[in-house]
Amino acid sequence: MTDRHIPDPGIPDPEELEALRERYRLERERRVRPDGARQYRATDAEFGYYAADPYTEPAAREPVRDTVDVAVVGGGFGGILAGARLRQRGVERIRIVEQGGDFGGTWYWNRYPGIHCDIESHVYLPMLDETGHLPEWKYSPGEEIRRHAVRIATKFSLGSDALFSTAVTSLAWDEAAEAWIVTTDRGDVFRATYVVTATGTLSEPKLPGIPGIEDFTGHTFHTSRWDYAYTGGTPEGGMTGLAGKRVGVVGTGATGIQVIPMLAEDAGHVIVFQRTPSTVDVRANRRTTAQDVGADRDGWARERRENYLRIVSGEPAEQDLVADGWTRSAVLLEKLLPSFRRGGDREAFEAAYEVADAAKMNELRARVERSVTDPGTAERLKPWYRYACKRPAFSDAYYQAFNRADVTLVDTADTHGIERVTAHGVVVGDTTYELDCLIFATGFSVGTSGILSGKLPVHGRGGQQLLHRWGREGPRTLHGFTSDGFPNLVQMGTLQNASSVNFTHILDEQAVHAAALIAAAEAGGAVIEPSREDEDAWIAALAEDAPDHEWFHAECTPGYYNREGRGRPNGPFTYPHGAVAFHELLGRWREESMGAILRPRATRGRQPHR
Repeated sequence: MTDRHIPDPGIPDPEELEALRERYRLERERRVRPDGARQYRATDAEFGYYAADPYTEPAAREPVRDTVDVAVVGGGFGGILAGARLRQRGVERIRIVEQGGDFGGTWYWNRYPGIHCDIESHVYLPMLDETGHLPEWKYSPGEEIRRHAVRIATKFSLGSDALFSTAVTSLAWDEAAEAWIVTTDRGDVFRATYVVTATGTLSEPKLPGIPGIEDFTGHTFHTSRWDYAYTGGTPEGGMTGLAGKRVGVVGTGATGIQVIPMLAEDAGHVIVFQRTPSTVDVRANRRTTAQDVGADRDGWARERRENYLRIVSGEPAEQDLVADGWTRSAVLLEKLLPSFRRGGDREAFEAAYEVADAAKMNELRARVERSVTDPGTAERLKPWYRYACKRPAFSDAYYQAFNRADVTLVDTADTHGIERVTAHGVVVGDTTYELDCLIFATGFSVGTSGILSGKLPVHGRGGQQLLHRWGREGPRTLHGFTSDGFPNLVQMGTLQNASSVNFTHILDEQAVHAAALIAAAEAGGAVIEPSREDEDAWIAALAEDAPDHEWFHAECTPGYYNREGRGRPNGPFTYPHGAVAFHELLGRWREESMGAILRPRATRGRQPHR
């Protein structure tokens, strides 16, 4: 279908800007709920079946009782990269412990129909230079990404000591042995000189706390645990099990946008329950060649990845090698990713920023009108908020799915979401939508690792628990990796670290840093542990230049970026000058100051690795 002709929305004038601000405010109020993030529930206890592994039957095994050099908690890209970089440093016994049945993390769990990455594969897939792999598509399908995770793990022999279908249940520092005692839900109790936590931010599925979910007698599952035994087919489609069935989908974020067009092809009727529409820009996925991405020379992937990071971080670059929706709208990411923009006339910058934001959002709303034939449906699909309020999405099939007679859009904004679920369907307003299958595309508890959720207690020196200490004092780290009182514990993630839309790049830089810390400790017979003064200095550095974006997110439509409308407070949570500057800072620190956090071991029995 060709897009209908809609006049160019153009650059908004002051009156249009004022009208937009009011429209955004009204649309926000339609969606804000008093329960905020409490509107979601965890997939545990009576809802634990939503998080069960549908892909791998755990193998029977005896509990492990031994000692390793490094225990890595998490087998997604963070844990795999940590293991790979440690191998490059000569570390021998590395044990990855992973809840899933294999390597992959998010890409092990997410196998829903239509799944692709929304970051270009040639910058998203790490270690392309080291593995010699060349992605086939500009945006890789999920299975290619999962296989690449396994490829890295295989190349660096990370599977020999790995424990799959296993969750770490506690970490406790043994002062006498200067080692961590690691326990799991499979009865394992083993020691590790060092622990690297890479539990990720997209691992724990969440459900909306809709009354009556447990009463539904049809079939139901979460997209991160896709039930192909029920639907049939593969991530490429062919879901013959849905023929003639009425399928409801809750959630229209990045997952829903990819899965809904696939369901529309195979189900009898698809009903989409939407609270807030996403922005959906052009994807333009296509096959690529080595010549397209410059893969005919050494170091091509690192060069491309660094170029991409510079552009989306607001840094100058002579050329845009990736040239996609992310890089073209990079300036609008300033409210999500702290960057170097701190000088100059802030008022003038904000005024120009708002104009650019409004122009982009007008463009995206015009795309809805061009793509969707029914004016009423098109109006409900238009996003009325500022660009950085929600994660941008990309698709060339999503809007077109709503032109089908067998796809229905139900807007739940005026009822602040679905009101209840009955034995046979979903209730919105005074209408009950009868369903055979109800699918939750409601994502993950973003930013909630096992440590921060309390599911993985960590006890350091003197038995102090990390989460309890942070609850009293706030998070305390050096560079986001290490903490006083918790020796030889290296955390990977976003807290007091840097972030970017291409998070695998961030994780690889973190893995390089973690491996350097451990290698230096091994070589010097030392324990890794910063002082409180180190932590104080780092927290002060984060706070000194922390950007004031709280007002922006307080005005946004509710979502996980602003804690469901409760705001996104300023604070010493992220490095304020962007990922490029942070990586440069870490490199200098490793060369000049790393020895300051290496303390002599009290025990002398262990010899450093050669």
